[in-house]
Amino acid sequence: MAPSQRENRIAVSATNLLLTSMISAILCAGSIVCAEAQDAQPNTNESWTATTQTSADNASPSRTTESHVKSGNRTVDKQRMEVLGPDGRYQPDSDTEKETIEVNATTTRTVVRTYRWDANGRRYLVQVMDEEARSSAIGDTQVVRTTSNSDVNGNLQLVQRAVADTRKTSPDAQETKTTVYLSDGNGGLTPSVRTQELEKRSADHSVEVKKTTLLPDGNGNWAVGEVKENTIKEDGKNRTSEERVSRADLEGRLSEVSRTVGKETETAAGEKSNTVETYSVDVAGLTRDGSLHLNQRVATVQKKDSASKTTEEQIEQPNPGNPSDGLQVSGKTKYTVRYAAAGTQQTKTIQTRDVNGTFNVISVQKEKSDLVPPAQVPNAPSHKPQQ
Repeated sequence: MAPSQRENRIAVSATNLLLTSMISAILCAGSIVCAEAQDAQPNTNESWTATTQTSADNASPSRTTESHVKSGNRTVDKQRMEVLGPDGRYQPDSDTEKETIEVNATTTRTVVRTYRWDANGRRYLVQVMDEEARSSAIGDTQVVRTTSNSDVNGNLQLVQRAVADTRKTSPDAQETKTTVYLSDGNGGLTPSVRTQELEKRSADHSVEVKKTTLLPDGNGNWAVGEVKENTIKEDGKNRTSEERVSRADLEGRLSEVSRTVGKETETAAGEKSNTVETYSVDVAGLTRDGSLHLNQRVATVQKKDSASKTTEEQIEQPNPGNPSDGLQVSGKTKYTVRYAAAGTQQTKTIQTRDVNGTFNVISVQKEKSDLVPPAQVPNAPSHKPQQ
């Protein structure tokens, strides 16, 4: 069964997200959210398998099976998502297969294939992403990524190509230029967006990144559409970050439209606190006046020991009825992860504030995985098969 147009659009959106990740992944280092994602990844053993079961209120349970096999210069990672079928049994919904090959000391090739399953239990290919990364002796790199989607007849059609060139401009600075080409509908590719990213590291453990996005102006020229400026500073275990976003108006004039300020601290006991404040020219219920207004504050506290990790998040936003009154707590989320010899268990509870100011639980999601993090459970017996 061929994929629908909706599925193809979803696949293209996923490609764009991956591309964004490719050219701005360095900024992830400043947030607890990214640290959480990294902690959740399986350990880089030579071979392992893991099954995670997820259940949530008002949603059907799902199951994810992952495997990782490394042999010589080849690594294969597989993930299968399963959902409950009409007969109450799990049935496949999607498969992702990622193959990474270290061609030589300077070249790595990665191919990601995404599959879906139809109502008749047949698997069909939805998307293929092929990436090749080359590096030089002086530290310059080039990454070329192509994305192909299946058409209604199941044939692969090239829909996107991205080329990112990174070169060292000094021992502490580098520049990355990226061009994204999209299908023109006639078998060709047309440049659709260009970015220029300048990164500079300083002796005081700070990182400055300026990313300029260029868009076609309709006259065959490139015009600046957006400029993002990020600064990350570290002081021991403490970290501060700031991002300023400026966008061009109809006449091409840049003006700041948002600013995000973050502060992360860590105690000697390992407790982490992170506060992120977002300022914007657009606030629901207020007329834009050209000034930045505090639009959201997210406060996160993380505590962990050898047996568990707890993260509590609180979101503050303007009162929808009276935005000029300032921020009020609008939602709370609590993540709890427990480690044991049999695997990990995670619970995510979300609360929102109603019109009376009462917080109500709207969702409880539970996950259980049989993958054991050795760093958390030092002497736990491994369930991973040896190959």
